[in-house]
Amino acid sequence: MRILLVEDEIKIASFIARGLKEEDYVVDIAGDGQEALFQAEINTYDLIILDVILPLKDGISVCRELRNKGINVPILMLTSKDRVRDKVLGLNSGADDYLAKPFAFEELLARISALLRRENKDKTGIIRVGDLEMDKLKHRVARAEKEIKLTSKEFALLEYLMVNASSVVTRTMISEHVWHEDFDSFTNVIDVYMNFLRKKIDKGHKKKLIHTIHGKGYLLRE
Repeated sequence: MRILLVEDEIKIASFIARGLKEEDYVVDIAGDGQEALFQAEINTYDLIILDVILPLKDGISVCRELRNKGINVPILMLTSKDRVRDKVLGLNSGADDYLAKPFAFEELLARISALLRRENKDKTGIIRVGDLEMDKLKHRVARAEKEIKLTSKEFALLEYLMVNASSVVTRTMISEHVWHEDFDSFTNVIDVYMNFLRKKIDKGHKKKLIHTIHGKGYLLRE
């Protein structure tokens, strides 16, 4: 899951981002409202954590503009204002939830999980490509009904490949969605993890699902 964190206080942003990354979320950070709008328009996010008080453009305005542009990603609003009137203003601007500062990180995680579950309430959480099946809710992968054990990073990489099945994904796309925006896509880390996946997903099967498209990227297809 990829999250955009919009927070101008560097220490708070660093603390939240570090904690989310430890929970295997990919996190991009925007330090002001204009940058948040730019990032949200050029990237695809599963959730946005949006502070209300921001430089250049406040969170309420950012939220309204995102909704007006048709960007319907779940938005969790953060603010030091905890009055009912302020909460109502935030929710009426298009936010999905509201969390007042200071907050316990565990509560932030719980709010994020609840919003992501709500977003996927009409989905089974099951992805299938041929005889390969992923249950995102149970964090389970199986091929030909035989369960495959994956690390959290391998699971995230495979999920991205399966969601984009039959489409070529570039190294840059993988680095942005499975790692983070500052990840160096020219290192061999992606190749290493792709080899890990090949051994676990394709080994022992006549039909290979994971393919390298030379000069372009990777492709998962039947």
